[in-house]
Amino acid sequence: MKKEQVIAEGILEHVGGKENIRQLAHCMTRVRLQLKDSDKVNIASLKKVDGVMGVIDDETLQIVVGPGTVNKVSDVLSTMTGLKIGEVADADDLSFEEKAQLKKANIKKKNNTPLKNFLRKIGNIFIPLIPGLVASGLINGAANFAKNAGVDEKTTIMQILLVLGSCIFTYLAVLVGWNTAKEFGGTPVLGAIAGMFLFNPGLAEIHIFGDALIPGRGGLFGVIFAAWLMVVIEKQVRKIIPNSVDIILTPLITILIVAILSLFVVMPVAGVLTDGITSGIKAILDIGGVVAGAILAGFFLPLVMVGLHQGLTPIHLEFISQYGNTPLLPVLAMAGAGQVGAAIAIFVKTKNKRLRNIIKGGLPAGFLGIGEPLLYGVTLPLGRPFITACLGAAVGGAFQAVFHVAAKSIGVSGLSLTMLIAENKYILYIIGIVIAYAFGFLFTYLFGFKEEMAEDI
Repeated sequence: MKKEQVIAEGILEHVGGKENIRQLAHCMTRVRLQLKDSDKVNIASLKKVDGVMGVIDDETLQIVVGPGTVNKVSDVLSTMTGLKIGEVADADDLSFEEKAQLKKANIKKKNNTPLKNFLRKIGNIFIPLIPGLVASGLINGAANFAKNAGVDEKTTIMQILLVLGSCIFTYLAVLVGWNTAKEFGGTPVLGAIAGMFLFNPGLAEIHIFGDALIPGRGGLFGVIFAAWLMVVIEKQVRKIIPNSVDIILTPLITILIVAILSLFVVMPVAGVLTDGITSGIKAILDIGGVVAGAILAGFFLPLVMVGLHQGLTPIHLEFISQYGNTPLLPVLAMAGAGQVGAAIAIFVKTKNKRLRNIIKGGLPAGFLGIGEPLLYGVTLPLGRPFITACLGAAVGGAFQAVFHVAAKSIGVSGLSLTMLIAENKYILYIIGIVIAYAFGFLFTYLFGFKEEMAEDI
């Protein structure tokens, strides 16, 4: 039996069976399940399924199985449950008890903090875009790396690669608008129109109060806000429009209202917000130097731990839009590097066969910047190595901040980020990674791990 089949069957066994799954989705490393009755889940047994590296019991049940594997496991689960990826089971098919459990889950969702919910919403908007962002970023980085090495950018293959690598970033506002409307329960195409409108070059030809409009003012935060307004206004308009003309008048009125609000409210407010965020973080890194880099890198793993790190994606993209690069990404990338160093130290010290196998399976992804397998499978369950990994990351982050290393595009971190480093500071970035590896290893080897910790893995 294939590995993904075994994992899928183990998941179903400990989440209450296929009848208990309401929605199936996945990101780069995690299978995400929305359940009808969360009380039927056996978290302890689920963690022991061979191939499961960690479990996060949140608004959705998140099961970490690693990159690549997650796609195959999700496909098997889709076949076994009859649910397509992202499809929600019909609420009319739920029993009274299942509807009660769903209401309980919604109450739990409402009791989350506003900040946590906001960051989770941002993550849900950008998570579906990550494969495209990563692939395009790597293509763009490789093409620019070749250009810097002396390859003629006017050759056909280079022109194709440069266009291919930049296309998602050219139309990113449209995708973000679509996902935002979808996330908040509106019509996705109206959200996409919000993105098209705010970034349309034709805005530069329009003058309001004597000043020309700036296409893209407010960045992706402006798009998210405008697309959210599309959802809110669409729902309100639909309440008063007769069903016979709803399909014509509701979208028409919605687009016209949001267009006006976008020009006079959304773009100015979002512009001030994005300028404040990017200039503020840039000032912190420029002035804070070692301390700022260490704090940002050292405290990034806890964000990854709860899945809120995707909320930083629009900030990276705003940096790139305003300054041509993001100095934040190389600093935060050290979090994964510190974890790799910690995992290697544990591998060297432990004799526990299961733990060594988990580390061997997670290290390749860790080197390439995907840290969840090591995080949920090794450092976090062991406890103290999670802290020493953060300390190793802090040292690497301090180095990156001191030398002002930045990335000109976004993608996965780790060694994969090297091609995306701006101003030819590739060697400095790699030195920073090695430093994070080394200190994550030293801190963990010297006082972060004892063999008895492995007994409960």
